[in-house]
This record gives sequence, C-alpha cells and structure tokens, in this order.
Amino acid sequence: MSHVPLPSFDDTWAKAHEVRGWLTREQARLLWDQALAMTAPTAVEIGSHAGRSTLVLGEAARSSGGRVLAIDPFVEGRLFGGAGTKQVFLANMADAGLRDTVELVEDYSSRLRPGWDRHFDYLYIDGKHDYWSVSDDLRWAEMLPAGAPVLVHDSFSSIGVTLGLLRHVLPSRQLRYERRVGSLALFRVARPTPRDRARMLAELPWWLRNVFLKVLLRLRLRPVARLFGHDSPYDPY
Repeated sequence: MSHVPLPSFDDTWAKAHEVRGWLTREQARLLWDQALAMTAPTAVEIGSHAGRSTLVLGEAARSSGGRVLAIDPFVEGRLFGGAGTKQVFLANMADAGLRDTVELVEDYSSRLRPGWDRHFDYLYIDGKHDYWSVSDDLRWAEMLPAGAPVLVHDSFSSIGVTLGLLRHVLPSRQLRYERRVGSLALFRVARPTPRDRARMLAELPWWLRNVFLKVLLRLRLRPVARLFGHDSPYDPY
C-alpha cells in the first residue's frame, strides 16, 4: 500500500466530528498519536458504529501504509442501528477516501477471536459494554506483540467495562495501565509494576462518580448532575 501525505489532526478531526459518535476530540487525539507512533500499523477496532474513531485511525494508519480492521456485526436494534448504520459507516469511509485502508469485518468479535490468524499490532476496544463481552474482547490483547497499545473506551465509566478491567487487567502480568483521556484508557502490552496497578486503582473514585451521575440522569435529575460538573444529557464518557 502506497503512503500518502499525513493530514493534520485538526483536518482529520474536522471530518470525524461530522460522524455521529461519542469519541471526544481529546480522545481522538490519543488514538491518533498512538497510531502515528508506529510504522504501518495494523489496527483492530472492535466496535465501529458509524465510523468516527475508524476515520481517525484510518487517516493515521494510511499515512504510513497501515490498515484498520474494523470488527462490527451491525446488529439490528435501537442501540446499534443494524444495516442502516452499516451503510452510514461504509459511506463515511468512502467519503474520507479510506476504502483501501479500512476493511470491515462484519461479525461478532467473540466469534472471530478463537480462529483469528491475522497479524495486528494495535487494539482499540469499544464494543458491547457488558462484563462478559469486555472480558472476551480483552483476550484479543494476547495476540499483540510486546509494547503494543491497547485502548479501551468507556473505562472507569461503564460498569461492565470497568468490572472487566478490574478482573482481567488489574491482576494481569501482560498489560500495564498508562493513563486515560476521559473514559478512553491506554494500556500497554508490558509487565506492570505495583505502581501501575496502584494508578489503576486510583481511578475508582472517578468511576464511582460516573456511576452516580448515570443514576441521576436515569432519574431525570440533570440539574443535580450539573452540581457535580456534568452538564450533558448523555452519560459521562
């Protein structure tokens, strides 16, 4: 795959921002920077929806001849959008000129993982947020080389995602917690130190705050949520 000139992040975000989704500008920058730190990365993205994050990863990967393997079953339903969302995703990739960089793998990540034999060196997880799905998606990290980034959206915000991280990453000897931007957490395939684990535990008060805010929003107590610094009808992410 030929290399193309690297667009600026601002130009990339201007396009990505027009795609519906929940990734913030600062989180997109983290995805972008981690991809640019690698040469011709092959990124696996679990959960693509309309393609906001896919566009960011695709632009960064394309500049050095990399690829994005976007895994999403596009299940029918109110939360996921099904075939309609799939068509929006494909149109967004075409409009961004990423059809040769982004490959859609239309299936469940849990179904693909046991037989997966394609190399990749970058993992972004933003699939189903229940504990069992996240637990399985984290197993994709076992196929990554040392030093590879693992980014997980809705960390320390979603109950299911956070419980999965506490159960499978906190005691892990293969994944090290580095930092987060909002709810987008960056892990690394590396042996963690006690300090790394302590920094991960230090995020729990922020998680409890977010759970509390979600309860307020479910109770339609948005004015109370504002008192805690959350001025949005959407869950904290």
